[in-house]
Amino acid sequence: MGSPALCGRNNGQQRLGITDPISLSGPTEYDVLKTRELEKYLQDAGLYESQEDAVNREEVLGRLDQIVKIWVKAISRAKGLNEQLVQEANAKIFTFGSYRLGVHGPGADIDTLCVGPRHATREEDFFGELHKMLSEMPEVSELHPVPDAHVPVMRFKLSGVSIDLLYAKLSLWVIPEDLDISQDSILQNTDEQTVRSLNGCRVTDRILRLVPNIQSFRTTLRCMRFWAKRRGVYSNVSGFLGGINWALLVARICQLYPNALPNMLVSRFFRVFTQWRWPNPVMLCANEEGSLGLQVWDPRRNPKDRYHLMPIITPAYPCMNSSYNVSASTLRIMTEEFRRGHDICEVMEENKSDWDTLFEPYPFFEAYKNYLQIDITAENDDDIRIWKGWVESRLRQLTLKIERHTYNMLQCHPYPGDFSDKSRPFHHCYFMGLQRKQGGPASGGEQFDIRLTVDEFKHSVNVYTQRKRGMEIYVSHVKRRSIPNFVFPGGVRPSRASKLTWDIRRSSELKASDSTQVDSPSEATESLDGDDRRKRIRIDDNANTNLRNGECLAMAHSHPEEVHEVSQVSNTSSCSIKDVNFIPTSANNLENLADVSSQNNGDHGSLRVSPSTNNVSDAAADTSNCKEAEKLAIQKILSDSYDSHQDFPCETEELEDFDYNNQAKDFGATKQGSPMMSSVANTSPLVLPTVSCNEARQSSSSYYNGGLEELEPAEIVAPLSTGTAPVAERKPIIRLSFTSLGKAGKSS
Repeated sequence: MGSPALCGRNNGQQRLGITDPISLSGPTEYDVLKTRELEKYLQDAGLYESQEDAVNREEVLGRLDQIVKIWVKAISRAKGLNEQLVQEANAKIFTFGSYRLGVHGPGADIDTLCVGPRHATREEDFFGELHKMLSEMPEVSELHPVPDAHVPVMRFKLSGVSIDLLYAKLSLWVIPEDLDISQDSILQNTDEQTVRSLNGCRVTDRILRLVPNIQSFRTTLRCMRFWAKRRGVYSNVSGFLGGINWALLVARICQLYPNALPNMLVSRFFRVFTQWRWPNPVMLCANEEGSLGLQVWDPRRNPKDRYHLMPIITPAYPCMNSSYNVSASTLRIMTEEFRRGHDICEVMEENKSDWDTLFEPYPFFEAYKNYLQIDITAENDDDIRIWKGWVESRLRQLTLKIERHTYNMLQCHPYPGDFSDKSRPFHHCYFMGLQRKQGGPASGGEQFDIRLTVDEFKHSVNVYTQRKRGMEIYVSHVKRRSIPNFVFPGGVRPSRASKLTWDIRRSSELKASDSTQVDSPSEATESLDGDDRRKRIRIDDNANTNLRNGECLAMAHSHPEEVHEVSQVSNTSSCSIKDVNFIPTSANNLENLADVSSQNNGDHGSLRVSPSTNNVSDAAADTSNCKEAEKLAIQKILSDSYDSHQDFPCETEELEDFDYNNQAKDFGATKQGSPMMSSVANTSPLVLPTVSCNEARQSSSSYYNGGLEELEPAEIVAPLSTGTAPVAERKPIIRLSFTSLGKAGKSS
């Protein structure tokens, strides 16, 4: 069977992806030069491992392969198999993730998969006998099995190299050395855990087959991974995007610009995904139904799939959404970061900026005035490692609960990482920035009470079945000025105005530009803040609309001809568009942009339609008009694809851990005698002052220009006096008080 992603084009060439490329343009001299600069930048940033380290990794993988082969023969003999089957017994190691994609860096772990025969069980043999073998080997350290994870994994270090080892039990008695796990038949008669474990390898291999130029893909992916980590949006467990998500996004851009070098691919990445209208899915190929009856991502059939906010679909059967962890808040943050990257790349094309600007770290601890701090402790190294892994797997639930219980009015920005106070052994802490939804009411005295939300989260963490004495979690509120010093590099708090970042410069330029273009003070004020405010309101409204109307996700993904992607955005900077009468009005128009270009003077993807004038200003106006026309066409395509699914009911986003349907959802009217309050009566007081939300993350400059409100003091309310049994005293609350900036300033 041929790949469904390989489709014949009108000009006889083959394409990769479900649509034709946006542009077939090859690199210019400028692209070659900037790509060399980018590669050197990534080298200097230490993203490539040495040859010695690469050889050491290969040796470690060879040693791991020997270990699992010895293991499978030992358990085969122990199970009473005849000597011939014992000698034929085999297990095989596969790699996936960043190592298989070729984008790993120094010290990165290796994602590996052990494929074993049908008689080698996961619980008894893999997490039992193999774990025992590894624990007795001197070269193995930090051995940590996680058998109850969504994808069961065994983590350890082998000769100093970090290994994440999964296990897949096939229905075969003997595992051949030339086993091809890309075939769908390999999934026959396997359990769900095996399907999920195999998925990583199958997806990684499929990605490499679906990109037109592997070297350009790898360099671009290295760049985007580095950028995402610097900007704080690289973490699947925190609700952002992980390695596989970024790989799929970059692969889609490579399909749309198959002849581009990394410099252009990075620029087009931001251009396309700035205009992307989520929850339209990103897909490298059409979803395959398959013949095994496994569930695939299909919002028309699966109700849960309709509520995914940022679907990025894996290309291997069974196709899944790899980014189901994304929340409304994290989607908003990533959307803003895409816009920032797009703006910087536009300036870079004018030689007015550089790679340093694009990779400026996001100043998380200066961007907000209010944070949640989550501290965890344990009594020894093994306990804190186990406890840390469990807590990190639950942190996303705190973000989701806060969003749901406040109807998305209180937004969270989780920091994708942890910190340790060296003066406190076996301690880690996490942070979340807090802010009110942009565009919300600025007065009225409404409050957000998230005490019960925090209690729910702590309860969901404390029910851990392997929890031991000393494993504790604490959640508290901290203001920006009280952030502990150990979170900063070297333990030294930086000066807030020590560096003129891109965001501050951009904000200053907009202010200067607006002040010269408006006539009256009132107009100046509106011009100064209007665009940025409207942009944020639009982003928040889009995220909330996605959450409430997730049913609009349903796409005709089973039929390539019915799938319309937002990514049909014209490569206008590399196109010469000279006729404003060219207005694409359908998917076919957009998909055939490259075909039109290739038929005009052999211009390798540049779009030339009926030259009308050589006037530079006319050409600029035509280009602008064409951009607008394509934007309108994209909106029409998306609205058409949504319309057919409006009959789906709107539902509240579901949480995956516990059912709290009986909890009061009115965050401003919690009564002392409520059942939930009684259930937390015996817990220790949680001092969480009022959160008067800010207007943080305004291109990271609001912390600099003083646009944030301080917190007002929390109010401790005494229990009501009744003739019944005493009721627990109310805790201080985290609440959002819609007060004026002046009042907040006086209060603080």
